[in-house]
Amino acid sequence: MRIFLFLAEGFEEIEAIAPVDIFRRAGIEVTTVSITDNLLVTGAHNVGVQADTVFSKADFSGDYLIYLPGGMPGTLNLDNHSGLKKLIETQLNKGKKVAAICAAPSILGKMGALKNKEAVCYPGFESQLTGARIPQAKIAKSDNILTAKGPGVAIPFALKIVEELKGKQVAEEVAAAMIL
Repeated sequence: MRIFLFLAEGFEEIEAIAPVDIFRRAGIEVTTVSITDNLLVTGAHNVGVQADTVFSKADFSGDYLIYLPGGMPGTLNLDNHSGLKKLIETQLNKGKKVAAICAAPSILGKMGALKNKEAVCYPGFESQLTGARIPQAKIAKSDNILTAKGPGVAIPFALKIVEELKGKQVAEEVAAAMIL
């Protein structure tokens, strides 16, 4: 399985860059996708990142996980992209995996995807997780949806996704090689 990680202007850099690194260390194919027509996307802290492709040219066929980093205004920009929202909706309707961190779980909450599921988000966004049960945890998994609280959890969250896709042993090997 591969991962599509979506980048919008104002994304939280650590929530995108650290996971891409970890996924690739684990041998998972990950494609960064700019939701604009520009490959260069500037994060919330003015770090420019060159995406692998742009949304309009990406091939979303096959089996994949959707990964949504948070950050502001990155989350708002992701939430306002109709093509991405349709892709997420299709993914969820198929029961396929979606991962969101920081403010990005609010996108899923507003779509009604978190009803009766456990989900977490950046403090202050809980009211946007419509219908979710919010545990006292930094990472939550409920069926096909994985969520995490914020930048400080980016590495453990990425390792949890590696565990979901490639197994606990691979996740532990990647963590050990990173001296975690």
